[in-house]
Amino acid sequence: MEYRYKQLSHETEQRILEDRAAGKVNPWSFRDGDALRRDMSRDKNSLLRPAFIRDIEKILHLPIYNRYNDKTQVFSFYLNDDITRRGLHVQLVSRIARNIGRLLGLNLDLIEAMALGHDLGHTPFGHAGERYLNELFEQGTGRYFNHNVHSTRVLDVLYRRNVSLQTLDGILCHNGEFELKEYRPRPLNGFEEYDANVESCYVKGGKKIKTLVPSTLEGCVVRVSDMIAYVGRDRQDAVTAKIIGEDQPFSARLIGTQNAQMINNLIVDIVENSYGKDYIRLGAEAYEDLRTAKRENYEVIYNNKNVNEMYEGSIRPMFGELYARLLADVRGGDENTVVYRHHIRQIEENAKYYQNFDYRSEEPNQIVADFIASMTDDYFVALHRELFPKSRYRIEYRSYFN
Repeated sequence: MEYRYKQLSHETEQRILEDRAAGKVNPWSFRDGDALRRDMSRDKNSLLRPAFIRDIEKILHLPIYNRYNDKTQVFSFYLNDDITRRGLHVQLVSRIARNIGRLLGLNLDLIEAMALGHDLGHTPFGHAGERYLNELFEQGTGRYFNHNVHSTRVLDVLYRRNVSLQTLDGILCHNGEFELKEYRPRPLNGFEEYDANVESCYVKGGKKIKTLVPSTLEGCVVRVSDMIAYVGRDRQDAVTAKIIGEDQPFSARLIGTQNAQMINNLIVDIVENSYGKDYIRLGAEAYEDLRTAKRENYEVIYNNKNVNEMYEGSIRPMFGELYARLLADVRGGDENTVVYRHHIRQIEENAKYYQNFDYRSEEPNQIVADFIASMTDDYFVALHRELFPKSRYRIEYRSYFN
């Protein structure tokens, strides 16, 4: 079956053009002047730097942002510059979400802030690394580690950037593993309710996270765009990595099977079903296609035996060795250890500009989780080799010439 690139219907296109010509503003677009911050005396709006442009720049200038470029998206063990890293993924989410938001008349700066910040808390080695860190963190604390929650911790706690409630909420609620046919923004009554949601995520884990819905239309757009950005791109990368063949059959009734088709056709479908409404909606066929695409990706890519053998055989035990060693070092208080030199001091250097933040009083398991989540793939491997030179666990990368 040959899939075509869909276009907006004539009726929808005319509505958009007429509304623009009349200067009509989307009444559900979030306004910069309504942004809330923990400290409203700082970071005031200006013509030069409106609220969410401030958030974007706060995110871009974090040292953690630069580490996106060496964090796995899906395929960890390939020396191949054409395979997607997390740094490209967040840009793709931003681009797709801004395309949708532009057509719907939403706040593009808020969308960009959410999109660029949504994976700041992601671990090295992708969702496998997140799973292993969660297991260790839960064993030590009875609480859950999830990358969306940790992304907000990076901005709001560790680096204390006074980021807006709306950006933080969009990041917290972005998790693209839980797809919905319809996204209706859920009102959020200030930081007290937001903080309760964050704490509930730590206590209940995925049971709470799958109930989260963003408080803004912009956040809803970013959430669905996260799925659109990875589902087709992961297939494209799987072909590059020779995990699947170029002719690997995938099912689809509407959106297509190739990355470019899927992005285009899902954007069109969302705009057709959402324009002029106070919610984001996918058509029935597009929604079922997206669910099917995700399921098939799990079957042939994410649960692929060859992909997972290295994770289970090497990455999992390496996480265990590093976690135990770093936890002992935090508890031991030796400032010559790497967790103090490379992590705790950096956080303290940042925190000296703020009052009432004693990072060393944090629960030791939390400090270790903060450190490991901040690592790039290469740093993780190098640190493990440094601390465990005789360990039998090693990463074998598939070279450019293999």
